[in-house]
Amino acid sequence: MLAWRWAGVTRTVPPLALPTGSDGEGAVAMAGSLGGKSFTLARLPLTFACGDSDSLGHRQGGPGGHSPVSADLVRNGSAERFLVTGAYGCIGAWTVRQLVDEGVRVVTLDLSDDPRRLRLLLGEDELARLERVTGDITDFEFVERTLDEYAITNVIHLAALQVPFCRADPPLGARVNVVGTVNVLEAVARRQERMAPLVYASSIAAYEAIDDAGIRDASAHAGTPGTIYGVYKRANEGTAAVYWADRGLPSVGLRPHTVYGPARDQGVTSAPTSAMLAAAAGMPFRIPYGGRYQIQYAPDVARAFVGASRTDGDGAAVHNLAGHPVHMSDVVEAIEAAAPEATGMITFDDALLPFPDEVDSTSLDGLLGPSRDTPLHSGVADTIARFRRLISDGLLAPVDDATKPLVESSERSG
Repeated sequence: MLAWRWAGVTRTVPPLALPTGSDGEGAVAMAGSLGGKSFTLARLPLTFACGDSDSLGHRQGGPGGHSPVSADLVRNGSAERFLVTGAYGCIGAWTVRQLVDEGVRVVTLDLSDDPRRLRLLLGEDELARLERVTGDITDFEFVERTLDEYAITNVIHLAALQVPFCRADPPLGARVNVVGTVNVLEAVARRQERMAPLVYASSIAAYEAIDDAGIRDASAHAGTPGTIYGVYKRANEGTAAVYWADRGLPSVGLRPHTVYGPARDQGVTSAPTSAMLAAAAGMPFRIPYGGRYQIQYAPDVARAFVGASRTDGDGAAVHNLAGHPVHMSDVVEAIEAAAPEATGMITFDDALLPFPDEVDSTSLDGLLGPSRDTPLHSGVADTIARFRRLISDGLLAPVDDATKPLVESSERSG
């Protein structure tokens, strides 16, 4: 059983499977099935360093005061002010990292007041300079206030509950993933004279589920997604299309598949990253699914979201993210190449994910230009090297006792 410590308050971050109930000790029992094969995952109790908390909608860190922004300045990029919702999730944290590297003003918005994933990617001085807002995207007036208080020009909307949490609580999943996205669309639509195209995260889960014959149709939204999360994401795409038709609001939806890299610690497809983390610490890990899928390195994904926000914007386009189609055995081989001492310690099951294993991303190339995706072996080696540094620096460490009471993370993130 794996456990990890980021010094601070104990949280459970269930990276896979589906919550089915409480174990009576403050932890969520994690079990589920893929491809008709049931499994139970070892819990990964995580402890993280907590940041300064603040009340709903209040700023944490960064300078105050904002001047009006003209549409001309926004269009030429000289007055960009980004808002990243779900900024404390994996893609959100890497998106913030990208913008900080560019020296662009960025405001983070998350329900959580714990920037633990950002701490894996940013130095303390960089984190202290961020303008951070704690709040709930299901509160429409709060979303509007945030856009106005910070004179936001570019919104990258990533806040969402992931597959296990939507299945465990569908009404909450709908409020966050559907109503929350409508709130962001409406707030941006009311201010679109100063706004860049709204960019939001859809998902590979929006595609039709694998059918009884083991066939996936990635050519169109022909049937019903295999998860309630996928249904919500398809609703987001349809809602964005109606906002373009009715209100002229331009938007870009991007569909990630299997994103990996540091800070990826929850969600159905986080298992390959968990395996890389285990290899970095010299521990065994079994990935509860296999087969072929499209894998994408988190920094590449973040770069695509930022780039999409800087396009001219016309319509309500949705694009599949580029990535490398691989078999799980290829990922294990890359892990063993980066961590030879882990050879034979990383294994996987033969269950299949209920999503298409590969999708066409040529439309994204038309929007952003030819993709510059990190090769699989390079991305895996970089991930394991980063994990080793984090372990060495004491920011991430295996702990001996993995059976103590746990508290589930309530973060809504991308």
